[in-house]
Amino acid sequence: MMLSSLLAAATPAAAAAPISLNPVTLFMDADIIVKLVMIGLLLASVWTWSIIVSLSAKIRNARKNSASFEEAFWQATDMEGFYKARGKEDVASAQVLSAGINEWRRSTAKKNMDTSGTRDRLSTAMSSAVAGAIDKISDRLNILATIGSVAPFVGLLGGVGSIVRSSAPVAGDQNPTPAVAARGLAGAFSAPASGFFAASPAVIANTRLSHGVNRLEARLHRFADGLYTTFSRELEG
Repeated sequence: MMLSSLLAAATPAAAAAPISLNPVTLFMDADIIVKLVMIGLLLASVWTWSIIVSLSAKIRNARKNSASFEEAFWQATDMEGFYKARGKEDVASAQVLSAGINEWRRSTAKKNMDTSGTRDRLSTAMSSAVAGAIDKISDRLNILATIGSVAPFVGLLGGVGSIVRSSAPVAGDQNPTPAVAARGLAGAFSAPASGFFAASPAVIANTRLSHGVNRLEARLHRFADGLYTTFSRELEG
């Protein structure tokens, strides 16, 4: 009698269908809150990767073009002639050169030129050009930082909400089985996992791309310093 009772009690648990860990199955079995959160995080992940690809190429091209422009500039013997030929190019270093040349022309056109004031204005103009070029290149880094910071919490919020909703039927069941509870929890944990899936590339890319932007900014500042030295020699002469 006792053996028969044990076998009868074990039969429903043995017959319960195993929980699939397939992402598609988990999504289809998930609560509506989890589905909405996962869709939103998937879109954020796609947006993240599009920014990573485009911004990586943008920084790489900016660094390559600036290096080529600066090399050609320092090999040139006529600054004015070089500026007329290549000063309008869509290159970060060209923008710095343009700012310096334009300020030089305005300052030296005065009859009573203030040498000290001219130096200050040249430094300010070229520093502003560097800042403008960097802002233009890194305008979408803040999106990666935002996704990397917010996505885990969005996933966690969706998971907690789903746990609360899925626990209601279990609480009302007089004889809840582990399979019923586990099925709701499996879907609920999918949302936090999706949050980390979206956040991890954003955080890593934001760090690496910020490093690339900083390197480009340092290059432009070195170029501006070289121009400032050249203009300063002209003022002394």
